[in-house]
Amino acid sequence: MRPPVSLVDGKPRGSLDVADRGLLYGDGLFETIRVENGCPCLWAAHMARLGLGAERLGMPAPDVVLLRSEADRLSAEAGDGDGVLRITLTRGVGQRGYRPPSPCLPTRIVTLYPGSGRSDRRVSERDGVRLTVCRMQLAEQPRLAGIKHLNRLEQVLARAEWDDPEIVDGIMTDSSGRAVCGTMSNFFVLDDSGLRTPRVDRCGVAGTVRALVMARAPSLGLPVREADMGLEELTQARALFITNALLGVLPAAALDARRYDPREIPRELIEAVRQAALQSESET
Repeated sequence: MRPPVSLVDGKPRGSLDVADRGLLYGDGLFETIRVENGCPCLWAAHMARLGLGAERLGMPAPDVVLLRSEADRLSAEAGDGDGVLRITLTRGVGQRGYRPPSPCLPTRIVTLYPGSGRSDRRVSERDGVRLTVCRMQLAEQPRLAGIKHLNRLEQVLARAEWDDPEIVDGIMTDSSGRAVCGTMSNFFVLDDSGLRTPRVDRCGVAGTVRALVMARAPSLGLPVREADMGLEELTQARALFITNALLGVLPAAALDARRYDPREIPRELIEAVRQAALQSESET
């Protein structure tokens, strides 16, 4: 696999100031975007969430046109293939201490990881994936809920709980015991009433593919609603699947000891979401 290529404030192999607040405090945001045929997928949705995150953190709105030009530049250098694009915005350099600098001059880091996992995704869509329940819980903070801020220690500690390479993700609960999301994904349960997915207004990330499922499923005869749910509702559900901007929709074959039939997830839903989620967007 080819090595990643990066731009820091538009400069190849640029360095990060040791006083950058993203490094010191996790003061910033990021987006992870699938690249197909040299173009980022769901660009508008990712940029909308990045803009919302900047507003929540009191940072300047991101220059979407500039970010896209830098993403396209890296993609062209890498050969216009498939890969993963990460965009990181920090609050930039400030004085020692928590007080945010004024004015704020954000640092932008654009990194492209060339390569693709298309064949792996197709196998996982067919056979399903294994999941586990994490002991590490999510703290509730409504102001940070939904966005992709740089503070990911909860996910790091949760991901450290298993070494089995066959386990794709771990389901995390909040401090009240409500199931919220995976370490890197959202999830949906399927029962006789349709689809349910947890609210992400107290913690968790509002995923771009989660939004796609909620938009597309009703037209396929699958009502969708957001609801609080405990872990027992996941084990009692007829089927379970996770969503992720890089993976699309992946049915669960197992959640620890609970087994599911991946074929319970309607194939037309997986196909519809894949076509929307993994289709490149050429417009800026």
